[in-house]
Amino acid sequence: MFEALLLNFLFLLIPVVVYLLFFENWPHRFYRELLVLLSAVTMSLCMILPIKMDSGFTFDLRYIPFLVVALYGGYKNALPLYIILNLSRLYVGGEGVLPSLLFSSAVMAAVPLYHKTFMSLTPKGRVIAASAASFLTMSCYLISLAFVLGDLDQQYKVLAINALTVHTLMMAIIMILIERILANIKSRSWMLQSERLNVVSELAASVSHEIRNPLTVTSGFLQLLGKSAGLTEREKEYIQISLQELRHAEKIVSDFLSFAKPQSANMVYSDLKAELEYTINIILPYASINGVELDFHFSNKLRTSYDRHQFQQCLINLYKNAIEAMKMKGGGTLYIEISDQKHHIVIKVQDNGTGMSEEELSRLGKPYYSTIEQGTGLGMLLVYNTIYKLKGTVEVHSEKGEGTTFLLTIPAQQAVS
Repeated sequence: MFEALLLNFLFLLIPVVVYLLFFENWPHRFYRELLVLLSAVTMSLCMILPIKMDSGFTFDLRYIPFLVVALYGGYKNALPLYIILNLSRLYVGGEGVLPSLLFSSAVMAAVPLYHKTFMSLTPKGRVIAASAASFLTMSCYLISLAFVLGDLDQQYKVLAINALTVHTLMMAIIMILIERILANIKSRSWMLQSERLNVVSELAASVSHEIRNPLTVTSGFLQLLGKSAGLTEREKEYIQISLQELRHAEKIVSDFLSFAKPQSANMVYSDLKAELEYTINIILPYASINGVELDFHFSNKLRTSYDRHQFQQCLINLYKNAIEAMKMKGGGTLYIEISDQKHHIVIKVQDNGTGMSEEELSRLGKPYYSTIEQGTGLGMLLVYNTIYKLKGTVEVHSEKGEGTTFLLTIPAQQAVS
């Protein structure tokens, strides 16, 4: 039994090891399909080579990969595993095919219901929840088996203790590994993003001022040249085009200047209420022109230190992106809320615009990537840069065609007295 247990544990490690060694850097859109496939292989191997006890009873760990995929991926990803599970059980054969079909159908109907609740938990909470789900699943299986067997002897009790212990322990170990991998991926992504932002910040500080000066001079001379009496209409048109492109270049330089280190003259210690009111007033005309209504709420009692100009620009960029997304759908409602949660200031910006795909989400915040035509991507990069300087986090939830929600979480320094 011990050798079979180790072999089944090795089967459970297959998705983790294969993913880490070969597929960790694959494009984001392949993650789910790959992990479902690897989980299907693991589940089938656990069924074909089960754990055999000295008493003659056998049990396997098929429901561990099934539960993991169902909890993390919901019905969409659990359905292929449900089909493969029953096909594999049919291939193994024996008297338990029909009971297995009925029990797996019940698990398929119940467990993915908790997908959204499960994903909202903390990493530690997910480990506990998945372990509890494994314990409950195996408990229900053993209860149903007890009804089939009728008389329960000492050997059945030994089976129950072993099955419950192994399933719960194995699920806990696998979940700890998965959450550790997810934490490492987030940490690495955060480090890469921080390094990228530092490079942009240094580049902005050293280059932007030098570029802005000749742009300003050139723009001034072109405006003077445009007032000359001897110019043809064609030549005036060329000058206007040149001035337009210069203004575009100046805007890009201004975006770069926003990445510079916070200036002490702009530093404030506040609860963000003034910034919310200021940015709402700035963006209100633009929202009205594009048929977007504003719904904003403020319920924050915490304070923190920040560069006022950078933070205002950060909020304005979020608002403008949301309005642009809703403009493509003919308008909508922009929901803005600033609240406090557990010593953190939470800023929520939600729209019901065009939304983003998973691939677009994975590239969000990278230099020169924008979902808006003619966008530079620097506006969103400024959002990430500003929040990271405050040691905060940026979470983005989006669904294509449904809208996008930004959650900015900033550690607070003190409550408002």
